[in-house]
Amino acid sequence: MTATTQPTGASKGINALGLRKSYGEKVVLDGVDLQVAPGTIFALLGPNGAGKTTSVQILSTLISADEGQATVAGHSLEQDPDAVRSEIGVTGQFAAVDGLLTAEENLELIADLLHLDRAEGKRRAAELLERFELTDVAQKSASNFSGGMRRKLDLAMTLVGKPSIIFLDEPTTGLDPRSRRTMWQMI
Repeated sequence: MTATTQPTGASKGINALGLRKSYGEKVVLDGVDLQVAPGTIFALLGPNGAGKTTSVQILSTLISADEGQATVAGHSLEQDPDAVRSEIGVTGQFAAVDGLLTAEENLELIADLLHLDRAEGKRRAAELLERFELTDVAQKSASNFSGGMRRKLDLAMTLVGKPSIIFLDEPTTGLDPRSRRTMWQMI
C-alpha cells in the first residue's frame, strides 16, 4: 500500500483509491474507489461476499489493504492510523457487548478506554442510555438482554467518544422495527 500521496479530493470524509485485498488466491477487493463527503450518510450495498465488511475493516484500520491508498477524516490509513482511530466509531456485524457488565458499565468501560474523565464518562453513559431507551435496564447485566437490546447497547457504545465518522456494519441486524426506526432517526 502506497501512501505518499493522498487520494484525489482528500477531505475530512472518506477517500479511497484502488483498495485491493486478497487472502491467498482469493481476491476479496479488486480496486475499490470511494469518495464520501463529511456529513454524508453513505451505504455500501452488495451481496454476501462482495467485500463490504473487508472495506469497513480496512477503512477502520482493523486490517490493511494489499494495495491502494485511503484517508479517513483527513488522515492516512497507513501513515497515521492512530489519528484515524481517534476520529471513528465502529459497530460490527455482531454486538461487542460484555455480558458480565451492566449496560451502564459497558458504556463507562468504553469511556475509560477513550480516556474520558470519570464525570464525562458517566454523563455520556447516562445520555446514551436515555437516547437508546435503555435507562430501565442500565443496572442489569447485559447477558440478560434480548438480541435487540444488546444491539442498541452496542450502537450506543460506538457513540461514547462522539466520533466524526461512524462505520456501521449491518447495524439493524437483530433490531425490532421500532428500534430500527429509532436508530435511523438518530443517524
